[in-house]
Amino acid sequence: MVYLHETAYKERTSLTANNKRPLGRPRSSEQKQPTNQSILAAATDLFLANGYQEVSVDDVAAACNVTKATVYYYYSSKAALFTETIVQMMFRIQAQMEAILQEKAPLRNRLLQVAEAHLEATVDIDLDSFMREAKNALTEEQIKKMQAAEEKLYEAIEQAFTEAMDKGEIRKINSTFAAHTYISLLRVGNYRDADDEPIFPTVQVTAEQIIAFLWNGLFTEKFEL
Repeated sequence: MVYLHETAYKERTSLTANNKRPLGRPRSSEQKQPTNQSILAAATDLFLANGYQEVSVDDVAAACNVTKATVYYYYSSKAALFTETIVQMMFRIQAQMEAILQEKAPLRNRLLQVAEAHLEATVDIDLDSFMREAKNALTEEQIKKMQAAEEKLYEAIEQAFTEAMDKGEIRKINSTFAAHTYISLLRVGNYRDADDEPIFPTVQVTAEQIIAFLWNGLFTEKFEL
């Protein structure tokens, strides 16, 4: 599952590498009202920082200064709260990605901007482990709900590839394959070895290398299969 952090590019407060508010988290002004959104904001911070298993409903209630009963009034269980947290995060990320991808700039530049934002936002989060841990506690319906929200992210990237093909900016390819390849490369960008060292020294260099590999492939000349 893929994660980024949030805000439209006009307000690029979270989809730029210069901003430190994690992608997908609500702005501070959004964390005040209403109560259900305040609960989601607190849950987002706690789940991302500590993982699913280590966070209790009591923790969430304390973080947003409400009672445990209030949390349960809006969300029937911790699993339901987690599911809604992820789904709403995905929706915000989708809107922010679309804002970048719809800019009047070459596709390569837009993909680079998204890559930098994603890597900056997820540098301290092991997303795969995070989701594996949570899925063991979720129902099939909850997992499908999150997967459906995630698909919307891929669709935004697919659309950008499709439009670039229609303009002749890139060659004809399968846009679904291209989108999933791009996201897979972003995941590799978070890799750290046994000494906790990344492959490249900075987020910016990592993003450049990912886009260069996506754009140019392995060969200096066109390779026919």
